[in-house]
Amino acid sequence: MTLTVEDAIHQATDTWRRLGIDNDATDEMAEELAADLTAADSDGRSVTDYIGGDIDALATSWAVERGLLPTRTRLKETAAAAARGAAVPAVVAVILWWAGSPGGLLDRDSESMTTQLHGPPVWEVHHYPNPGTPLMWVGWAGCLLAAFFWVRSAVAAELRRQHDPAREVTMRALTKALPLILLAAVLLGTAINFFGDYAFSYFQVIVTALIAPVAMVGAVAAGAAWVRNRACPPLNASRLKYRLPAA
Repeated sequence: MTLTVEDAIHQATDTWRRLGIDNDATDEMAEELAADLTAADSDGRSVTDYIGGDIDALATSWAVERGLLPTRTRLKETAAAAARGAAVPAVVAVILWWAGSPGGLLDRDSESMTTQLHGPPVWEVHHYPNPGTPLMWVGWAGCLLAAFFWVRSAVAAELRRQHDPAREVTMRALTKALPLILLAAVLLGTAINFFGDYAFSYFQVIVTALIAPVAMVGAVAAGAAWVRNRACPPLNASRLKYRLPAA
């Protein structure tokens, strides 16, 4: 179905009204959009090509640029979306650590005792290659890769759902910062593991399994919120044409 100028203006107007923008501002923006689309059509450009396919995002962006909508940093939403994207890789990473560590799920080392008629019993330790070790390293690399794409996808989907005009800016900044954020999460999980071994050696597995995933997911969520806050500063009120009345 080809998108016409009338369809685009109708959808944009519906978006502005749904956002609570007054009729005068809505009519003025609709006239501007109609003029732009008509000029683009005269130049041989389709409405879809000119708009980019997302009328809601365009309409919301116009409203924000004119100061008709309050700027929302959406830090909580961004952090929650990043946490959802990082949750499964964090849990899987801890399971892989448990499988590949000495004495873990896949460790096949064993001990045997032989009694002697004269003398103390003899203990023999049998060492075997741990198949969980290469699985752990390969799995960790996969977890990092999955976390990178899942966190980006979750944050982008959340901001798209909110019709956030700063979504592209946020995603560019998040893409650059996410490797460092994930590295910080890995180092935090490693530090918790060492702390568990030092302070609760007998309960190290329990401490690491319970605390490390939560800490790593929290680090990713905090990092994503920090990136969002940096990428979406408040608009300069002196440059706005319209103002919303104080709530």
